[in-house]
Amino acid sequence: MFLHQRRRRARVAAAGAAVIALLATACSGSGGGGGKDETLVVYTGQAGDYQINFNPFSPSMVEGPGTIFESLFYFNQVRDEPAKPLLGTEYSWNQDGTELSITLREGVMWSDGEPFTADDVVFTLGMISKYKEMNSTGYRGRAEAVDDTHVRITFDEPAYMDGPQILGKIFIVPEHLWKKTEDPSKDVVRKPVGTGPYLLDEFKGQAFTLKANPDYWDGEPAVKKVRYLALSGNQAGADALASGKIDWQTGPVPDIKNVEKNYPGYQAVTVPLNQTALMTCSNAELGCEGPQTDPAVRKAIYYGLDRTQLNSLAFQNTSSQISPGFAMVERDKEIISSKLKENLAPMQPNATRATRILEDAGYRKGPDGIYAKDGRKLSMTVRVVSGWTDYITAVDTMAQQLKKVGIKLTPQQSSWNEWSEARGRGEYQLLIDSLYPGPAPDPFYTYSYFFSTETTAKVGETANPNFARYSDERVDRALERLKQIDPERTEERQAQYDVIQTRIEEDMPYIPVLTAGTTSEYHASKFEGWPTEYNLYAVPAVWSRPDQAQVYKGLKPAGD
Repeated sequence: MFLHQRRRRARVAAAGAAVIALLATACSGSGGGGGKDETLVVYTGQAGDYQINFNPFSPSMVEGPGTIFESLFYFNQVRDEPAKPLLGTEYSWNQDGTELSITLREGVMWSDGEPFTADDVVFTLGMISKYKEMNSTGYRGRAEAVDDTHVRITFDEPAYMDGPQILGKIFIVPEHLWKKTEDPSKDVVRKPVGTGPYLLDEFKGQAFTLKANPDYWDGEPAVKKVRYLALSGNQAGADALASGKIDWQTGPVPDIKNVEKNYPGYQAVTVPLNQTALMTCSNAELGCEGPQTDPAVRKAIYYGLDRTQLNSLAFQNTSSQISPGFAMVERDKEIISSKLKENLAPMQPNATRATRILEDAGYRKGPDGIYAKDGRKLSMTVRVVSGWTDYITAVDTMAQQLKKVGIKLTPQQSSWNEWSEARGRGEYQLLIDSLYPGPAPDPFYTYSYFFSTETTAKVGETANPNFARYSDERVDRALERLKQIDPERTEERQAQYDVIQTRIEEDMPYIPVLTAGTTSEYHASKFEGWPTEYNLYAVPAVWSRPDQAQVYKGLKPAGD
């Protein structure tokens, strides 16, 4: 693992008729190869038409990281193993963690025929430093090109934890094109040029297609085309799966434990990955409005939830317990703070505690059973994507549960595009989504993404990805200290994790629901080489980027 081998070097090891028509077209496509269908049809959960955006630094991008644009290395979030070289071939830190040296792969070409060099890496890092909304990793180094194949990045302080972010989560773009863009943070990149295994073939709102890059440095992929469909939601995805019209989706289907029986030719894999939460626009100082800006309201919701019922009704019991400190329950069990009031969120509701929290904060129950304060009812909207049946069921169930403790929730369904825009700009009260991990198995990355002041913005501006607008000086200081502490000094690091976990448990800008069991259904009889429980060479989720690109590269038509 990178964190414990920072001085080692990673080396190269050598809906209706239109939807039916689209599905029929997708299934009839063939990339050649003696009649074998080499087009992989995927569904990412997109509800409503796609809006073109291939900017790998945009929170609203539809695709690109890993497939079109590559990082320097690939880090596997679900398996503890050395980083896989991509555009980089080796890296090393100096003794005090203030200088990261990277050797780049020779002979790589951009898809327009221009050579890839160290200048592209330096340009990309400088660009995200300039545009905060593009800098989701909080990068603050200074990069220089030593020569065409070597880059040196320096930091004012030890920056051990920045390594996997820089190497695995920043996607390199071509300087010769992007330097001409007036504001790259707002460019949707209609004609993307990358170094990756795929190129954009065609784009329409209902579907778009990537085609294999014949000049890819690692060889042209065996999967010649990847077609992304926009459907009406989870049920449409399950119907398409049942008819064999899609080959890979990540999301719920009826009777999820019996996929092989119910969907002949398909198999499924489930991994605990993301942490489901009610995101709150929490910070009134940054422009958030509504009852959810009060921590007492957020805590009352936390205690009012019946997580056992939610898991059963919404998630088919594929989810598991979650910690209010947002360290992964199994993976990070040694890091979960002993200073937390509760190590795990309660699976059963505690109505007495929820109502006491509200009443201690000055709320009084009205004749309709809903609490109010200063003439304002405790009533909030919850944004959810239309067609995401598991989340819709979860929100509807939460509304019923929280009514019992005097809180009114009103679900607000919208397209993914509207939902994503509202999430990024903070134009919501509550929103159901999940917090994702970073490139290495350490909760630092989740904290730096979702709880750092550096990754948020005022309401109306784009945050990426601290959508809750959370800002706490103690958390920020602890994150800075974690960057500087040698990963092997576990006791010193734990003291900082204690600070972060206790602060976010107290403030609760993201109300923890459950640890999601991420399930993918895949067409095993059509393609082989899928990640399985026994060979998790990448996160097996079609919407997890850049993991999806590793899967595409690992697949081939069955029988080849």
